[in-house]
Amino acid sequence: MAASDDLEQLAEIELQKEEEEDKEDIPDGPSPPSATTFASDASHPFYDVARHGIIQVAGDDNYGRKLITFSSCCLPPSHELNHRRLLEYLKFTLDQYVEMDYILVYFHYGVRSSNKPSLKWLREAYAEFDRKYDSSSSFSTITLQTFVHMVRKEEENSKTLRHLCMKDFLSFFCRYKKNLKTLYVVHPTNFIRIVWNIFKPLISHKFGKKLTYVNYLAELRDHLNCDQLSIPPEVIRHDERLRAALKDGPPPSAKAPPPRPPLPSQQFGVSLQYIREKNRAMIIPPVMFQTVTYLKEKGLETEGIFRRSAQVQVIKDVQKLYNLGKPVNFDLYSNVHIPAVILKTFLRELPEPLLTFRVYNQILELLNVESSLRASRCKQIVESLPELNFIVAKYLLCFLHMVSQQSIVNKMSASNLACVFGVNLVWPRQGSIALSALTPINIFTHILIEHYHSVFGSRCPPNQVTP
Repeated sequence: MAASDDLEQLAEIELQKEEEEDKEDIPDGPSPPSATTFASDASHPFYDVARHGIIQVAGDDNYGRKLITFSSCCLPPSHELNHRRLLEYLKFTLDQYVEMDYILVYFHYGVRSSNKPSLKWLREAYAEFDRKYDSSSSFSTITLQTFVHMVRKEEENSKTLRHLCMKDFLSFFCRYKKNLKTLYVVHPTNFIRIVWNIFKPLISHKFGKKLTYVNYLAELRDHLNCDQLSIPPEVIRHDERLRAALKDGPPPSAKAPPPRPPLPSQQFGVSLQYIREKNRAMIIPPVMFQTVTYLKEKGLETEGIFRRSAQVQVIKDVQKLYNLGKPVNFDLYSNVHIPAVILKTFLRELPEPLLTFRVYNQILELLNVESSLRASRCKQIVESLPELNFIVAKYLLCFLHMVSQQSIVNKMSASNLACVFGVNLVWPRQGSIALSALTPINIFTHILIEHYHSVFGSRCPPNQVTP
């Protein structure tokens, strides 16, 4: 314990130094998030926590993995936030996505003594997740008991252990680590690295390999599309200060090369209209037609289909083949999840979502519609789509309905499919999808899948194709 005590004391010293250095930059409380980044609906079950915008779900990355962010600068002072509710809200949010592959981005900047969860909260978090997720946790009972004994001993010695805030967060997600692919810690400090060393005995080696430190937002852009993330203004300003403080001046901004005109055979990142013009023999985009055809034949009974990701390089290689107009044989990859990810990637890279920007706000208003009338409202929204979008959407939703019909085997009910596909079918023209928007989007998508025949049955364009 002596070595641990020394590390804890060192971490506390580092934290105090960092707070002293940043005290002119850190406001007394978090800046209120914009209306597009938090639950503005007062009826939200966790409105008291969600309204701060601490945790956000930013849709999927280019390889089908959910993006979840946690912004420490959005934590209000501890006396203004019920941390028990914060724990329940984290569970409520993550329980919707942890069965899928996902990525976590932790923005550390903004942690202050005044807004850190208490030690009691940390212990409750460990107890909750040990009870609920004991069978899947790699933390042994002995390890957990040792840790609880350690923190109780520190309490008896009247030590604060304030440096555990970041680790509260990390420890929480350790319970959800099975499908966590990468944990990005943005703007790490010496204090965080010391804390990580303190907790190394409690963290499995496999989980430790998932941790990636990111010093600047420019580095994060090498891994993720930052435009898709809800990055608080405080974090952006802090990043600018860090870059400006470098000895040799701020590193040059990475300039994107000028956009190239799309290839005639381009499939990804171009509009449905472009694909239609270049493939006059097919009204359904070739990528969608081929992936759906393959999955219909060989993927309907695959458990967790559409929940899993695939190797990034393989997905890039397949995309390149499609964009060059070369044939793709999915049998060569011996992995049914590859065409599943390719289908989601195709939808996500459309310049305008399949269901168009226009219907986004209409979908958000679905919560104001009486439950018994929602299917009719969804039908109205869908039937208002341009003909090409309607034909392609009807084709896709028909297939997803087929997948849901095999849910006893593949575990992908209409509800589960809605959680996966909803954010890939519609998103706002500007900014990312607010966490509060996920519920109406998922309800809308669930209705399209569950009630496919009644929603799509009335409108039958002459060029309609079915799987």
